[in-house]
Amino acid sequence: MKKRSIVPIIYILFLLLPIYWLVAMSFKTTNEILGGFSLFPQTFTLENYKVIFTDPTWYWGYINSISYVTLNTVISITVALPAAYAFSRYRFLGDKQLFFWLLTNRMAPAAVFALPFFQLYSAFEMFDTYLAVALAHCLFNIPLSVWILEGFMGGVPKELDETAYVDGYSFPRFFATIFIPSIKAGVGVAAFFCFMFSWVELLLAKTLTAVAAKPIAAIMTKTASSAGYELGLLAAAGTLTIIPGAIVIYFVRNYIAKGFAMGRV
Repeated sequence: MKKRSIVPIIYILFLLLPIYWLVAMSFKTTNEILGGFSLFPQTFTLENYKVIFTDPTWYWGYINSISYVTLNTVISITVALPAAYAFSRYRFLGDKQLFFWLLTNRMAPAAVFALPFFQLYSAFEMFDTYLAVALAHCLFNIPLSVWILEGFMGGVPKELDETAYVDGYSFPRFFATIFIPSIKAGVGVAAFFCFMFSWVELLLAKTLTAVAAKPIAAIMTKTASSAGYELGLLAAAGTLTIIPGAIVIYFVRNYIAKGFAMGRV
């Protein structure tokens, strides 16, 4: 084995170690976890997963999280597509400043908006709903989506638009049947970033929900008791939260590099 290939292998193993440890813990009892160090479960058990799949509080946490994350992704991409097209194809007063300002919204910490959102949604009776969390996450995801999609759209020649108009295409038909398919990689990357932010974000999701739309990350805190944490159950829940993200990454794995470069590679 060449020396230059050893370093990447060690690095990959180092990255995978926490994931392996989490999965291994999910098949252990809490007593075994606290009892000492072991690479493999000494007493293999599926009880932790059984609790998650049979207790409505647990599996509804996953359903709630997936529901508002999906809703947020759809809203963010739907709004960002025409906005990014406008920035890509037209020039207007203050366009560059507005475009940069959009990205600065992503730089603000979520804690700044938690209380305003809470009061606003309580007043409109939207508290503890999927829509409340989805719209709150749009504040961060729409600007990022616009930034990414504009990069991909900038790589599409304007002659494509002109040719479609000459051929008699209306703008909605051209945009839906020709333009969007030509930047499908960008749409996938933008959807990936929207999904990942909304999936891992906890502060707003926990603040804006109570019971009906409570996310799995908030439910995981219920494993604490006077006797300590139910570590095996917590590890099983954590293992299951990795799966949706892994599935999304699998489908957009070939375009993530372009996403980090905003489509300019």
